[in-house]
Amino acid sequence: MGSVASYFGQLCGGEEKKEEERHLRANDRPFNLSYNYANNAIKTSKYNIFSFLPCNLFEQFRRLANAYFLFLMLLQLIPQVSSLSWFTTAVPLILVLSMTAVKDASDDIVSRNCNLKNKYLNNSVLGQKTEKWKNVQVGDIIKLENNQFVTVTCTADANLSLSGEVRCEPPNNRLDKFKGTLTLDGQTYSLDNDKVLLRGCTLRNTEWCFGVVVFGGPDTKLMQNSGKTTFKRTSIDHLMNVLVLCIFGFLASMCTVLAIGNGIWEVREGSVFTVFLPRDEGVNAALSSFLSFWSYVIILNTVVPISLYVSVEIIRLGNSFYIDWDRKMYYPKNDTPAQARTTTLNEELGQIKYIFSDKTGTLTQNIMTFNRCSINGKAYGEQLWELFDFSGQRTERVDFSWNRLADPKFMFHDYSLVETVREGNLEAQAFFRLLALCHTVMPEEKKEGELYYQAQSPDEGALVTAARNFGFVFRSRTPETITAVEMDRSVTYELLAVLDFNNVRKRMSVIVRSPEGKVTLFCKGADTIIFERLHPSCNKLKEITIGHLNVSDGLRTLALAYKDLDERYLEDWKQRHHEASTAMEGREERLDELYEEIEKDLLLLGATAVEDKLQDGVPQTIEQLAKADIKIWVLTGDKQETAENIGYSCNMLREEMRDIFVRGMVALGGLLTSVRSCTPFLLYCSQAFALEKNLQMELLRTACMCQTVICCRVTPLQKAQVVQLVKKYKQAVTLAIGDGANDVSMIKAAHIGVGISGQEGMQAVLSSDYSFAQFRYLQRLLLVHGRWSYLRMCKFLRYFFYKNFTFTFVHFWYAFFCGFSAQTVYDEWFITLYNLVYTALPVLGLSLFDQDVNDRWSFQYPQLYTPGQLNLYFSKKAFVRCMLHSCYSSLILFFIPWAAIYDTVRDDGKDIADYQSFALLAQTCLLVVMNVQLCLDTDYWTAVNQFFVWGSLAAYFAVTFTMYSNGMFLIFTSSFPFIGTARNSLNQPNVWLTIFLTSLLCILPVVAFRFILIQLRPTINDKEALPAPTPRRPPARRISTRRSGYAFSHSQGYGDLVTSRKFLQRLPLWSRQAPFTQTDSPLAQNQPQHYRTIAEEPEESQSP
Repeated sequence: MGSVASYFGQLCGGEEKKEEERHLRANDRPFNLSYNYANNAIKTSKYNIFSFLPCNLFEQFRRLANAYFLFLMLLQLIPQVSSLSWFTTAVPLILVLSMTAVKDASDDIVSRNCNLKNKYLNNSVLGQKTEKWKNVQVGDIIKLENNQFVTVTCTADANLSLSGEVRCEPPNNRLDKFKGTLTLDGQTYSLDNDKVLLRGCTLRNTEWCFGVVVFGGPDTKLMQNSGKTTFKRTSIDHLMNVLVLCIFGFLASMCTVLAIGNGIWEVREGSVFTVFLPRDEGVNAALSSFLSFWSYVIILNTVVPISLYVSVEIIRLGNSFYIDWDRKMYYPKNDTPAQARTTTLNEELGQIKYIFSDKTGTLTQNIMTFNRCSINGKAYGEQLWELFDFSGQRTERVDFSWNRLADPKFMFHDYSLVETVREGNLEAQAFFRLLALCHTVMPEEKKEGELYYQAQSPDEGALVTAARNFGFVFRSRTPETITAVEMDRSVTYELLAVLDFNNVRKRMSVIVRSPEGKVTLFCKGADTIIFERLHPSCNKLKEITIGHLNVSDGLRTLALAYKDLDERYLEDWKQRHHEASTAMEGREERLDELYEEIEKDLLLLGATAVEDKLQDGVPQTIEQLAKADIKIWVLTGDKQETAENIGYSCNMLREEMRDIFVRGMVALGGLLTSVRSCTPFLLYCSQAFALEKNLQMELLRTACMCQTVICCRVTPLQKAQVVQLVKKYKQAVTLAIGDGANDVSMIKAAHIGVGISGQEGMQAVLSSDYSFAQFRYLQRLLLVHGRWSYLRMCKFLRYFFYKNFTFTFVHFWYAFFCGFSAQTVYDEWFITLYNLVYTALPVLGLSLFDQDVNDRWSFQYPQLYTPGQLNLYFSKKAFVRCMLHSCYSSLILFFIPWAAIYDTVRDDGKDIADYQSFALLAQTCLLVVMNVQLCLDTDYWTAVNQFFVWGSLAAYFAVTFTMYSNGMFLIFTSSFPFIGTARNSLNQPNVWLTIFLTSLLCILPVVAFRFILIQLRPTINDKEALPAPTPRRPPARRISTRRSGYAFSHSQGYGDLVTSRKFLQRLPLWSRQAPFTQTDSPLAQNQPQHYRTIAEEPEESQSP
């Protein structure tokens, strides 16, 4: 409502007042509506039932070609100008407009239905009724339930009262900060980011909560970060617009030449014909020349392609269906097929130069597995090559049947660690005790013994699950206690304090009191951070542990340490902690000082190594795309260490790469010389400063010289800025791929947006142009569907312009033999049906089914993708070549039939040297040559292609004999004047000989030119013309010797949560789900990943 009022206010000339502060009252709609705040309705479709026809026609006539043909149709209604009937333009125009309207309506309905589910979800509005999300207003108090998707920005609390006033910042795109106050019962409370639920989030670990809506619809922070939705057009679309303008200019020049010729002819020769062709009164040579200009605009209108746009839409629609129907891009585990959510960008998939990828959930599964650890100077858990015995079989997994509470899906292959724990090793037991106590995980027990952990980060879930299997089971928690089962013995610890994690501290600690009264601080965090705080007595153990970390396989690591505390010191520290936590000024600084004070002189227990498992096929996909000369940049909000580990795992990074990490206000220009001097390079970049205007170009130059670019700690808006930077200055086609709401702006900014339907909701998919379930399907989307679509579109355009220009040039040559009188060479019905019937289906068959190589070859030789990046198959040069080819063909198609028919007689001596016989011969030669040329351009024949080619010729002869029959002449005398022409001419041998000779002269130079071109300047397709590839075994996964790094995807704020009582309200057992476990996925079961390239699959039919 507010947005509508604002719109009409601007429409009437009033300026919209910029919002400086948001003021609202809970449950007071009249008060809140007075501010005209935007409601929660978001329009997801372009049309409605009333606006469709006028709006769609308006959009279609904005296309220059459509408006031009509407103008032509009006011209044809003027008898003094038109020598053609009005239906020759009206029929094609109406058909084109109708087909485009049906396609636009279908796309709009699909888009509306895809978003309808989220738009109309119900929620409870307090004090009223169950309401739809779209009807929620700012200030409403709503009830949210566990696992419910949030579609507004609201402040939430499990015990929110029914009244109160909120004053807060105006709508903005800052995801990390929120400032406001809540006034309730005369008391003022501060509101910050921890007390806000953002649109796009899902409520977890809480049965229900109430919240007051602060921002709705377009004002939510997610929508503020989503970027502006723009209509995406391909580079071929832009090129076609330029070419159409050039064609208009060329048409005007041809018509001017012919109009001048008409004027000269009227002056010199026209007076001779006035005896039997008297001129209209007042018509002189100048006026005749002017009228003939417009007459030739009508005659030569086929040079402007009226059916081009609708044919392009049909081709794109067909190629989109191939993506939807591709079984090799179907993910059966989630029952998720690939989906082309737009039909306008298919050929752009064959021209991608830069790919911008998210990391978590896109390259990885966001599923962590506990692989290795170091305890008291001894390493446990084998290297990857040690998991197999001498026979090549995988070693047997550890049997945890002795532990009744063990997770059956957990896998580990080092028996010695189990033996060490069960033998009572104190250090090993303390190690897993720390993992069982130092975390913010919420336990969930559906039935006795069946534990499910709800972890804020998968890292914590993996570590707590590991402790569970090794005998230290985290069982339950309250705000004051943690209950664990240690080696079948239940132990309850008193939770005294949680020193929460944040990105500066890079660690978290808990202080607990054991049943024996012993007070201990347990701490886990980044190895470099923990090692700085160790007691000097741990120096030797620290060196050994560092050695274990140095031989790790690029895993995500944490160091573990503990410290026994004195009761009196603890009491004093807790008093100071309470004072600092309630201070209104300098709260964070004072707390950090207290944390630093108590987290020192720690005793090292060891370190953990967790693997963030890649999705299947990610290394192979990245390798294939790199061979296709596609640059891949990773844009992630994670820290550098996390992105680096994944980079090594998926083979983006190699040992010989030299790191360049851009941090702070560093002079990027100084890096350019060093980058040029030695390659390869790896660039890490912190985007906060590098995207400033004075550094953008330096960043781009440096990044483009590096083989791998990883941008860390970027916000959603900064992801979009990186994409726009490359789009603007590199003039390259870009693709962005992501799976979460934070990737939406990047997906919208790129030429092509791809959404992965993963575990982070559907926001990325709903904003994308294409979607599928796994990153590995990207190589098939680009190397197969994208390349085929580009190749087919280019072939279609070359052939389409060739056939239309050839058709039109024949008219041009004929003008010199008919006194520039704007007479047509062909029959009017042939002109009407040429593009709609006779040549439409064969070229569509070429454009929908053709492929130069099958999908296996496309994977075997990814270099075949590069011509699309260089626009080699269709460009302005290719267009000029088409015009020259058409000019040559038109000369042959006019002068050979003209010379053959001149003064010719039938076998019986009757004359056939008349206009109608010449028109029939010329149009028959034209159609035969067009079909032969199409056959030369076709690389892949199907039954459909054969049917279309032979069917079009059969349809031509059938229609010709019907329209030139006596019956049609008697019924419609004025419309079908060519009575008997077909049977009078096409039964003569010299006519068929002329058709054969014309076809031969048109086709032989093309064949010779292509043969010579292959010998002198072979394309990459010609170079790769090798025997069919044999399936090859993929190389074994490389083991990196790169040191592992700290990478923990935990967030600040969960320490306060676990010490509050907000999580204690339990859901009914029958409604609980296990968000951390996925029982049907072998990946969740820690099973090894076996990669398989597409080339290994048995060869199937070559049709898409």
